[in-house]
Amino acid sequence: MNFNRHYNLEGKHAFLGASKYHWINYDEEQLAQAFLNFMAAQRGTELHDLAHRLIKLGVKLPTSKRTLNMFVNDAIGYQMESEQPLYFSENCFGTADAICFKKNTLRIHDLKTGAVAKPSMNQLYIYAALFCLEYGVDPSSIKMELRIYFNDEVIVDVPHPEDISAIMDKIIAFDKKLTMLREGRGA
Repeated sequence: MNFNRHYNLEGKHAFLGASKYHWINYDEEQLAQAFLNFMAAQRGTELHDLAHRLIKLGVKLPTSKRTLNMFVNDAIGYQMESEQPLYFSENCFGTADAICFKKNTLRIHDLKTGAVAKPSMNQLYIYAALFCLEYGVDPSSIKMELRIYFNDEVIVDVPHPEDISAIMDKIIAFDKKLTMLREGRGA
């Protein structure tokens, strides 16, 4: 048998695909909600890409209380790096939406465009811990300000250095454990 070649589908995944099979248990209302969530996530990805390009080019948006405008303008104003990877190991890394370290102050900003519920600062705490681990910075020796841009508001947090240190310790311990598991040592 010669199977049909669908070159136009390479690298793509159908919404009603086999690998995401949960849809077979949906009714039409659940299908509609799952699809709307999927579309919101795609829109979020596109908005992140747009924000990254605007920040990289230094193109500010009109001043307003809109989430994207505030995020882009603040990132440009603080001269932040956009979409900056932070790396500890193959087991623990991530990409900050916007970050800078100037005048002994670490700033990390996160853009949330598809979320409905109030987002958690934990993601930004992990970014702060990754920054400190990667660059050998003691969190108690610096100032930190973390921001989430969400639903046309800015949520600001100044973490306690002990909270960041605790996450750093957990990253180190969990990384060691995962490395041992990968190597077949210890369960």
